[in-house]
This record gives sequence, C-alpha cells and structure tokens, in this order.
Amino acid sequence: MRSVHVAVLQCALGADRETNVARVVELVREAAAAGANVILPSELFEGPYFCQTEEERFFATAHPLEGHPTIATIQALAKELGVVIPVSFFERAGHAYYNSLAMVDADGALLGLYRKSHIPDGPGYEEKFYFRPGDTGFRVWKTRFGAIGVGICWDQWYPECARAMALQGAELLLYPTAIGTEPHAPEMDTKDPWQRAMIGHAVSNAMPVAAANRVGTEAAMSFYGSSFVADPRGDKVSELGRTDEGFAHAVFDLDALAIERANWGFFRDRRPELYQVLLTADGKNPV
Repeated sequence: MRSVHVAVLQCALGADRETNVARVVELVREAAAAGANVILPSELFEGPYFCQTEEERFFATAHPLEGHPTIATIQALAKELGVVIPVSFFERAGHAYYNSLAMVDADGALLGLYRKSHIPDGPGYEEKFYFRPGDTGFRVWKTRFGAIGVGICWDQWYPECARAMALQGAELLLYPTAIGTEPHAPEMDTKDPWQRAMIGHAVSNAMPVAAANRVGTEAAMSFYGSSFVADPRGDKVSELGRTDEGFAHAVFDLDALAIERANWGFFRDRRPELYQVLLTADGKNPV
C-alpha cells in the first residue's frame, strides 16, 4: 500500500511577506503533526492578491526562482518534516513575469517549475497585466508520496488541464487558489461552481483532487475559503468553511486507487484520434 496523506492550508494573508510566510510555515507544521505528507498552501501566499488592480509597483515583489528566499525557507521545512510542498510564487525571469509554482519534494529537493497556463483578465482578476501565459506545459512530478500534478487557480476550470496531467501519470491533482467575490457583481457567489468544476476532474480522471484558497477581505474582494479534498467518487471528504483558518486533510491508498481507476476504463476507452477539434480555438480552424 502506498499511502498519501494530503492537506490543504487556508488562512488570511496580509501585506507583510515575513508574517505571511511564518503563518504558512506554522500551518505546515500543524498539518505535518497530524500526519500529512503532501501539504498545499494557497496561491501567491507571500502577499495580498495584488491582481485586483493594475499597479506597476507590484512588479517589485517578483523574484527569480534561483535564490528565492521563500522557496529556500520551504525547502528547509520540507526536508525537516519529510513532506512535499508545492510553492506558489510571483516569478521574474529576465524581463518576463509569471504566476509560477515550485515543487519541493520531501527531502527538500526542488523538482521543477510550473508556470500558470490560463491567465484570467476581468474585474478584480487583472492577471494579464502582470503575468505572461505559462510556457512550461502541464507538469507532473514523481514525489516521495506519489505522482502529483498541480494547476494554478484559473487552470482549475479547464478539464483539458486536469486530463493532461492525468495522462502524464498524475495520481493526485492539486490546485492552489485565490478566489472570492466578484467586484462587478457582488451578488454572484461562485463557491459551489468552483468546487464542482474540480470535483468533476476527480470523477472523470478517477483520482483525488484538492484545492487551497485564502480567506479574509483584501481591498474590494472577500475570499470565500472553502478549501477541500475530494475523493475519486466526487465526495468532499474534508472541507474548511468560508472563514476558517487551518487545514483540511485526508488519506488515500494510491495502489487501491490505481486499480479502481483501471476498473472504470476512462483511459482505456479514450478516443484521442477523434479529439483534433480540441486543438482549435473555434472548433473549425487550427489555433
């Protein structure tokens, strides 16, 4: 039996990087003490969700992957505790900027980098001002506790992203997130569709899915938390509330899930030769 004990972290985040990182480190320690060995913080946890507005001053908060102070802190923590931690961060690469994730294995090793593929642009989510679309392609890493695929926030709405990671051998799908109220439509509540989209990925790929969101109010946006872990049936086996701080966690037997996944036949019965339309933008013409 190969067991993975996954936890998602949820907390409010402010303007001070050191305070935010210290809070995440504290929650990682609490989750690890409860037995978790794969621990997911939320998206861009070093600071506030600055993408609500277009302000050039925030570019100064980006750092290169090499020598990144927060990633170094998390690497040391992962090695100390023997846990896997995906780290979301604002990356500067030359003159380009990305919404990126560094995968840290349980020995503290940096396994690689993923750059967010789908970049939203709308009221309160002005990410195209800050980030180039990712150029890494979808990534899956073989960690000490299983093969893990990670998408970042807006990626979680795209079944193509989840399926691409599954086809690369992912056994667990993770989504660090920053999502809340819609400034242009305060009556809109996307919490349920947000969860349902990812739960659909769990069912159609026959593997667990987990998402970590933040809570609290920042400028015009209130984040609705609701971080969760879902099993391959689509049942939420662990979930935090809209204002809770802490972690949600669950244990899965990856070997048993592999047999269950094969039994469903989703990957056996795929017809990739019929899916060329997915390579077009409008269903007719090549991208």
